Amino acid sequence: MPGGPPGGPGPVKTPVATGYGGAVSSVDADATAAGLEILKKGGNAVDAAVATAAALGVTEPYSAGVGGGGYFVFYDARSRSVHTLDGRETAPLSAGSDLFLEDGTPVPFAEAVTSGLSVGTPGTPATWEKALEKWGSKRLSGVLAPAERLARDGFTVDETFRSQTAANEARFRHFPATVELFLPGGRLPEVGSTLKNPDLARTYARMAREGAGVMYRGPIAEDVVETVNHPPVAPGSDYRARPGRLEERDLARYRVKEQAPTAVGYRGLKVHGMAPSSSGGTTVGEALNILERTDLSRASQAQYLHRYIEASRLAFADRGRWVGDPAFEDVPTRELLSQEFADSRACLIKDDAVLTSPVAPGDPRHPAACAAGGQAAPTTYEGESTTHLTVADKWGNVVAYTLTIEQTGGSGITVPGRGFLLNNELTDFSFAPANPAVHDPNLPGPGKRPRSSMSPTIVLDGKGRPVLALGSPGGATIITTVLQTLTGVVDRGLPLVDAIAAPRASQRNAARTELEPGLYDSPVRAELEAIGHVFSRNPEIGAATGVQRLPDGRWTAAAETVRRGGGSAMVVRPAG
Repeated sequence: MPGGPPGGPGPVKTPVATGYGGAVSSVDADATAAGLEILKKGGNAVDAAVATAAALGVTEPYSAGVGGGGYFVFYDARSRSVHTLDGRETAPLSAGSDLFLEDGTPVPFAEAVTSGLSVGTPGTPATWEKALEKWGSKRLSGVLAPAERLARDGFTVDETFRSQTAANEARFRHFPATVELFLPGGRLPEVGSTLKNPDLARTYARMAREGAGVMYRGPIAEDVVETVNHPPVAPGSDYRARPGRLEERDLARYRVKEQAPTAVGYRGLKVHGMAPSSSGGTTVGEALNILERTDLSRASQAQYLHRYIEASRLAFADRGRWVGDPAFEDVPTRELLSQEFADSRACLIKDDAVLTSPVAPGDPRHPAACAAGGQAAPTTYEGESTTHLTVADKWGNVVAYTLTIEQTGGSGITVPGRGFLLNNELTDFSFAPANPAVHDPNLPGPGKRPRSSMSPTIVLDGKGRPVLALGSPGGATIITTVLQTLTGVVDRGLPLVDAIAAPRASQRNAARTELEPGLYDSPVRAELEAIGHVFSRNPEIGAATGVQRLPDGRWTAAAETVRRGGGSAMVVRPAG
């Protein structure tokens, strides 16, 4: 992603760093440097996480920013406990289950994504403020300073940023404010050029002075509502940008939810994740429970991948049937994470055969060993652009934070004069039930949070100390990326950076399992096809970051070596 600021070489992008005093890992060097700056000034992991996230809103604006939402997982070293914030976007209070239906027919997905209709009430600003109020040591004004400076002075465009802009150019051109910001002079930004965002700098400055409430009440909130309900399409354009239904009361009533994490035991460790409205914690947790009875450390690569793929397939079948916003749906979170239920599903996995997707869900409330289940429903689509950051501080506090504006470029609509893109998160709802005969817990509703796959995860040892924290972007592939990376470290003994870099497989209760080239072009593919697996090639799955506590007290921060142009890992005092 974008590199250093003008007038100097900027921070160097390195995918792994080890040392003391704290660690930060993100997809972008400027953002990681912003978090490190706060740590060096005495801030804690929460302060640094917000600073990093705000900087990503500048340098990775197509994946994150104040126009979106996310999930914040925090480990408190003093109490040795994990806490979470659900900062997911919400549907307008006027929305019904027919939000994306016209005359009983689903709105074409390609039209829904670039529209006001897809925009949910943003949760990111409120998440930053809530996290700082509860666990931070610095004020919002202090932690926003690096990002405000970066937006004002600019960052250096790299090839990834240019290619993402090019991929969105056609829809960006519908909206003059987006063209002005991301297509300077009406052209794609050149690699090596400096891109500034003075409007976002002013938005950050106002948040710093007055608090995150300026995003939910007053002139900025009014501008958001006006932009959503009357998308500012270029004069003379024939593009029909469907209007949204957002009202000022939707923003004024938005609240971040404080809730307990999910937790499962795995190989003597405790794996904490995000409870619904995210499906990340329940689905990763169920899959780990399914794998618990298998010794993956001694398995061949083909045996390991087979078990991992089948556990993912089953967990996604159950996710689709049972997980939605618990304020609207009776989500059996505890039962989904029970070992009894996992065992009832694990016995469906055979060493010499493959389950046929879509697999029917099980019933976690009444587990029946090897039960075939009821009717199946295919997994619905979920956008793949998001970002994740991971931070640890010198006191041992840890943050895993995943945030998003949904697909790359979000809705494509920039709020004029404010410098940020709006999300298109409501397209994470099912437009209509995937199978009319199966209850779908993810239909729209008034104030409802769409189901997410974001999976910020923190792993503790038997004494309640952090061992590992990680997460990834990638839509529904987030779950499989986190699961594969976790088992790579815990079961396969890989260093974190190698587990992140390893070629990925992603099975989401679909007929085909997606493989990155490193697996698709390897002999292991033929071994797996011989027992019935069917594959498709995916050039890139996910873009993880994480931190790991080493036995001697050092922290290793790790990010991608290649995916999305590579990530950025830094520590306060290097000691490799």
